[in-house]
Amino acid sequence: MRLLVIGGVAAGLSAASRARRLDPDLDILVLEKGPVISYGACGLPYFIEGRVRDWRQLLVYSPEYFHRERRIEIRTQAEAAEISPVRGAVRLTSGETLSYDRLVIATGAIPRRPFPSSPNLFALNTLADAQGLHAHLAAAPAGRAVVVGAGYIGLEAAEALRARGWQVRLIHRGHNLLHRHDPELTLRLEAILHRHRITVEHGVEVTDPQRLSADLIVLAAGLQPNTTLAANAQLELGPTGAIRVDPHMQTSGPNIFAAGDCAESLHRVTGRPVWIPLGTTANKMGRVAGANATGALERFRGVVGTSIVRVCGIGVAVTGLSAHQARQEGFDPVEVWIEARERARYFRGRPTAVHLVADKRTNRLLGGSVIGESGVEGRINVIASALTSRMLLDDFASLDLAYAPPFSPVWDPLLIAAQQLAKLIN
Repeated sequence: MRLLVIGGVAAGLSAASRARRLDPDLDILVLEKGPVISYGACGLPYFIEGRVRDWRQLLVYSPEYFHRERRIEIRTQAEAAEISPVRGAVRLTSGETLSYDRLVIATGAIPRRPFPSSPNLFALNTLADAQGLHAHLAAAPAGRAVVVGAGYIGLEAAEALRARGWQVRLIHRGHNLLHRHDPELTLRLEAILHRHRITVEHGVEVTDPQRLSADLIVLAAGLQPNTTLAANAQLELGPTGAIRVDPHMQTSGPNIFAAGDCAESLHRVTGRPVWIPLGTTANKMGRVAGANATGALERFRGVVGTSIVRVCGIGVAVTGLSAHQARQEGFDPVEVWIEARERARYFRGRPTAVHLVADKRTNRLLGGSVIGESGVEGRINVIASALTSRMLLDDFASLDLAYAPPFSPVWDPLLIAAQQLAKLIN
């Protein structure tokens, strides 16, 4: 039996690897349209910044490794052009046709608003994008740069360019940074950016990047699921525009699975389909898709939307819903922002901001944010765990969290926020 996988990065390789572990006799072929596989895309901004010296440091595995160690065939520069579910075949742009018994689609995401190329216009979505931008920065003197987009890629790009001495303007068409619909979070992020002399402009619709007054333009205006192959094969798309899958990563097509940034997942707070393109989610979805392609019956239980980004040295993390998003989903949200030291004052404890959202009717925790210099990842993971277990605010406020002066105060900022939110609800 042959398993064919379209896409050789996070979801695709996770699917292939999991399938191999469960079925040592399966014929597995992975198609990757680019020249490399298995690289750390989340490290691209740090390559631009100079923290990662060589792009090869971002490579995780080679095609030779997969062939030698896992008996998985990898073909790079092999782009799929058409899927035929009826014939169980995939046609490549080269004209070659490959048959399959099981298929995993892991085609990822693509930039939402592509523009005609020009010498000073760059993106930061792929390794090739980063290599081109890095080469340009090495050859050009620092000048004026514009970053279009205020998601985590845009924020990371702005920080990387500022670290290299560029004057940076961050512009976007919306009014909320990180697409969080949280005015307080946006104000706090703006304050961080302004301290590092990065200008933020809201409500700017870019129709022609070349009309921007800049020596360098980085487009980070968002992504969309890459569903062309799936849609042309008459596979069903969901309300988010990504490929609709069930909890087993099965699409509407026979013996066809989808995983990663091209597919929907379930939001565990709202219970609705959601599209959140993150590497962590892609790897987990791919693992389930690969297992079920061998005949297993594993489930991907969904996400709560947890992410973290470094903004000018400060950790900014979010999970679940903002108050605005919760209200749109039919909840009756109450929220609180607090600031407290993340460890004892005599251990140079620095202020950490914590945001919590809960439903007034049910007392259920709905979301949160954490901003600080250290401990951000641990605290946001605690909130994410609470959301996953559908924890009530009272239970969250009673969590037995660790205390020692070098690491945390007696009353952790999470507990302080929970207590203040409980007061508002009561």
